[in-house]
Amino acid sequence: MRSGHPTEQAVGMEYYVSDADGVGGRLREDDADFRVRELERFDTEPVDAPTDAYPHLVFRATLRGWDTNDFAARVSDALGISRERVNWAGTKDKYAVTTQLFSVYGADPDELPEIDGVEIEVLGRAGRNLEFGDLAGNEFELVVTEPERPDNAAAITDALCEFGGLETGRSDSSEDVTSIGVPNFFGQQRFGSRRPVTHKVGLAIARDDWEGAVMAYLGEPTDAEPKGTQEARAFVEETRDWQAALERMPHRLRYERSMLHALAEHDGEPGPDQYREALERVPSNLQRLFVHAAQSYAFNLMLSERLERGLPFDRPVEGDVVCFSDTDAPDGLALPDTDRLQRVDARRVDSVTRHCERGRAFVTAPLVGTETELADGEQGEIERAVLEELGLEPADFDLPGEFGSTGTRRAILLRTDLSLDRDPLRLAFALPKGSYATVVSREFLKVDPIDLG
Repeated sequence: MRSGHPTEQAVGMEYYVSDADGVGGRLREDDADFRVRELERFDTEPVDAPTDAYPHLVFRATLRGWDTNDFAARVSDALGISRERVNWAGTKDKYAVTTQLFSVYGADPDELPEIDGVEIEVLGRAGRNLEFGDLAGNEFELVVTEPERPDNAAAITDALCEFGGLETGRSDSSEDVTSIGVPNFFGQQRFGSRRPVTHKVGLAIARDDWEGAVMAYLGEPTDAEPKGTQEARAFVEETRDWQAALERMPHRLRYERSMLHALAEHDGEPGPDQYREALERVPSNLQRLFVHAAQSYAFNLMLSERLERGLPFDRPVEGDVVCFSDTDAPDGLALPDTDRLQRVDARRVDSVTRHCERGRAFVTAPLVGTETELADGEQGEIERAVLEELGLEPADFDLPGEFGSTGTRRAILLRTDLSLDRDPLRLAFALPKGSYATVVSREFLKVDPIDLG
């Protein structure tokens, strides 16, 4: 185990579990060097099925240079329909080649537009639209550009195999595939790759500090931003002159500008209600993301503390809370079902350990919310200590509107079968939904998170 990159430590990822130096290099030199394909569980009827019973057209799109939201908007514009009639199961960004499902209400196959950088395969029809729960996971294929120490990949793989509690590391499926495990951290992009502040906003919200939340989002300039943006954020912090700050804030920062518009509309010094209103000017999904990022930060800290204490990730200790596997997951994908939880007392440690060894159970830590029940034993000590350090308790997440959260639990170990090619250095693996490819790639590259894409 060795210390993580300082930028990652700032969001709770304090360690790498592999001691070997990273291979170096960078990801996403070209879009084709970062490929993602969804693993779905969504059934369709034939394309000629009656549209009254099956009004949703389902197609698979391979996108290059398109993020999911922009592509959906392009489709809805071409069809002359509301954007709300286009749905998908998982959001992907534009700096990759991504393959994912979409559904469109009331469309016919011959109406789908031809779009540069897009390949469309019509699959059939469905009686409902796609939803987030229809995504089981993702397959990744990542090419490392200009690695400095490519031979170190073998030692890193062995360390991750051992961390995952895997004796041989060799997958049953292929001699060229090795089973590995990594801490199931929330990756850097959860908090902002270049400006990790979303968790700071969320923490302030949970502490009922609406002013602090707004200032964390509007202020706090970082060196990774353009000079004009840094100057605008510094001006906000120094003056609290909302109208003048609005004139300085770049137009591409539309969420910051929405907040500034809201604050500039009020005479005098804004109070908590006005600051909250400013936060509510951003889209509802971003409002939820603020609080989710705070929960994710606390989760990362809990995993880092468990690592520091030397507690296992692949099996429970007394007091842990485990979840069981989703029996409907696609073949070869270990998908935790956090609706099926069990507290592990002394009598159950051995039996639950066997379930974990077989991939049927997973040790968890909390994403804290109003309904969170903390673990017992040493893991419970960790969870309570992190919350105390952050000045939080579950009741703090009883928040208005989109900010509130009941919480859940999340597996702490991420196991996957890794295929490793050497020329070029290529990593291929599959992860369950909600897990980050960067928490695998960071162990191999050990570079600035910006170079992980």
